[in-house]
Amino acid sequence: MDNRSNIWRGVDTIKPRFTALSDRVWAIPEVCYTEARSCAEHLAELRHQGFRVTERVAGIPTALMGEWGDGGPVIAFLGEYDALPGLSQEAGVAEPRPLEAGGHGHGCGHNLLGSAALLAATAVKDWLAEHKVPGRVRYYGCPAEEGGAAKTFMVRDGAFDDADIAITWHPHSFWEVVVTPSLANTRADFIFTGRTSHAAASPHLGRSALDAVELMNVGVNYMREHMPSDARVHYALLDAGGIAPNVVQAHARVRYSIRARDLPGMNELVERVHKIAQGAALMTETRVEMRIISAVSNLLPNTPLEQALHAIMEELGPPHFDDADKDFAQKIRSTLTEKDIATIYHTIGMEPTDRPLADFIVPLEAKRNPLIGSTDVGDVSWVVPTVQVHAPTIAIGTPLHTWQVVAQGKSPHAHKAMVQAAKAMAGLGVRALTEPELIAAAKADLKRRTSRTPYVSPLPDSVAPPLDMSLT
Repeated sequence: MDNRSNIWRGVDTIKPRFTALSDRVWAIPEVCYTEARSCAEHLAELRHQGFRVTERVAGIPTALMGEWGDGGPVIAFLGEYDALPGLSQEAGVAEPRPLEAGGHGHGCGHNLLGSAALLAATAVKDWLAEHKVPGRVRYYGCPAEEGGAAKTFMVRDGAFDDADIAITWHPHSFWEVVVTPSLANTRADFIFTGRTSHAAASPHLGRSALDAVELMNVGVNYMREHMPSDARVHYALLDAGGIAPNVVQAHARVRYSIRARDLPGMNELVERVHKIAQGAALMTETRVEMRIISAVSNLLPNTPLEQALHAIMEELGPPHFDDADKDFAQKIRSTLTEKDIATIYHTIGMEPTDRPLADFIVPLEAKRNPLIGSTDVGDVSWVVPTVQVHAPTIAIGTPLHTWQVVAQGKSPHAHKAMVQAAKAMAGLGVRALTEPELIAAAKADLKRRTSRTPYVSPLPDSVAPPLDMSLT
């Protein structure tokens, strides 16, 4: 039985429904925990395809799960569909042209991500039905990856406890297996409360919460010299206390994102930032409350799955781009700097080329210099053997979280890459269903990696999904 070519033909047979799904989600960009319409689109497709559906996974209104099959191993496919604020952009043009001033946009390509994961899951479902093989395929619709840590809440709630392997992907410049690490990350609000007063007549009676925020930021900046070089700390001011400078600000709120290589390092850094906040409150005679918003773990690799996926991607090959695809990608590249392009090539240890789109596979053993971010896929990887595809949906060098990503989100070259990603993921799913030794090896690899440091959720039990985080 030629399982790989069989499953790839299955993907091609049904792909039009899923490229259309991707385009519909692109057109209704919704940010962190507000993805009601995008979730509904995925829910409707799951029901159309005959999956058994579970809604409100982990109590999250926009999280869902679809399952098909009985007995055997459980193969999980992870999808996302959240957008980013402020990145509204017309599709198919190589210049900034917002559809809505200040509107949202799919600047990380999650419209493609969720659709391709569901395409792969559906193809495996069809393969199971045709070949009468025991096994279950699941599609997890995961909202709020962009800072909301939905998968972390889903993991904490036990949604992945009986999954055998998890497969996902992400839009990117290259065709490769994801072997780069990610950073553990906590988002926390520091809420300062002081005392209002007339800033001219009685300033001595006021205690400024805004002063406390400013002092906290100064303290964190001094800390940067004395933290690990691969750690990251960022902040956004959510509440500056009002618009009147002649009133001492009695309230102020700052949100910090605190990242480190692993969970112990992150927890230590969070505590240091908390101490700085307490010091700022002490200096200003204000009060401070630290409120955890979300948190994610660092990503654990899985060598057996990575090797198996890479072999499938080598056999499958990268997407086949035509001249029109390359012409549009070249127009996008003309909006980028040489540094943008050189930076993305540097991540895979290659010198820049003139290729507008990736028509090659990055070797598994490439000497990478990764740009490291954070993802809630990390928490899934601590409890289920997990592997990821990168597929070239964007012109080489396109930075994520930009209007250029949104502009390419409905392009033919993005559709081709998302279908190729679905074929790679579906191929690995079928291989796992027919080769139990692959699942056994993947589980053994995970057990070895977690034997000395078992998984502990980075989320305190008291923290609920921050369903209103995009409204604050």
